[in-house]
Amino acid sequence: MGSFSIWHWLIVLVIVMLVFGTKKLRNIGSDLGGAVKGFKEGMKEGVSDKPAESEASQSGRTIDVDAKEKH
Repeated sequence: MGSFSIWHWLIVLVIVMLVFGTKKLRNIGSDLGGAVKGFKEGMKEGVSDKPAESEASQSGRTIDVDAKEKH
């Protein structure tokens, strides 16, 4: 009941391929890859937006806020 050998994983892989089919597995892989790529592009856009926001905050605008105490 320790770790599985390579033969156990090959049998599991064959069963998964029989159940889902190679075409469906390929589609899932490409969808996952597209999602990761979109996430990375979104993170790059988020990083590039940060300097623009800091320039806007240094334009002389003041935000007035009242602090409330927690009880």
